[in-house]
Amino acid sequence: MTNSFLVLQTDFGLGDGAVAAMYGVAYTVDPALTIANLTHEIPTYDIFAASYRLLQTIKYWPANTVFVSVVDPGVGSARKSVVAKTNSGHYIVTPDNGTLTHVAKHIGLESVKEIDEIKNRLPHSEESHTFHGRDVYVYNGAKLAQDTSYYDELKNDITADTVTSFKLGDLRLADNTIYGTIDILDVRFGSLWTNIPSSTLKTSGIENGDTISVTIYHNGIKHYQNYILFGHSFADVSVGEPIGYINSLLNLGVAINQKNFAETYGVGTGIDWQIEVRKI
Repeated sequence: MTNSFLVLQTDFGLGDGAVAAMYGVAYTVDPALTIANLTHEIPTYDIFAASYRLLQTIKYWPANTVFVSVVDPGVGSARKSVVAKTNSGHYIVTPDNGTLTHVAKHIGLESVKEIDEIKNRLPHSEESHTFHGRDVYVYNGAKLAQDTSYYDELKNDITADTVTSFKLGDLRLADNTIYGTIDILDVRFGSLWTNIPSSTLKTSGIENGDTISVTIYHNGIKHYQNYILFGHSFADVSVGEPIGYINSLLNLGVAINQKNFAETYGVGTGIDWQIEVRKI
């Protein structure tokens, strides 16, 4: 099956020619490809962010779209290079270093194949060992986007449950209190994106217009506590006031209207940052 969509994500930034070189390789494989950028501003070496941004984006692209995600602190090491076919019918070309964690949990992996880094790579790039984004990942991604039957040519099957993953934050509801974690930021605006889905808020009886108690802990130490409005959008509160809301992934977000919550209160992300929410 032919598919022309190739979506790229890296931590390379746009300060040099790395991303342009990846584009060039893809267009050399097939000049008719449609290439888009998910982002090239993943924080350096931040595999968690790469994993999350794939989940944030993938379901909005047509089935058979090929994603190439290169956040690869182990480039040149023994870590595998893989192509995963998701239960949603998308493909992800990436190092097997945890980048597939969120998609594997929330969408599921239909199958996974290992890329032979010696055989399946840009011709005449054999002496290069530090730019697999160009030489291995985008090359294979372009071949796959050109014709998804290329997937069947990759012979080394990997069982999905052996793909490398990392621990995600826990989520539970007990005694009308929701316990979750702050997964990531809405980077430009500093809003907190949690792992608490709207369905859990509904189960706990929280509705738009309610006041909620929000307590944030860092490694178990209380860092922030406040009563805030749970609203439809930022405009439901005055400028500078905090608000809880449902973000674009249908999870709880916490923000300050027209200000940066994360910077204002020094809040970070990851499983070390816990959040408790309950209706007042």
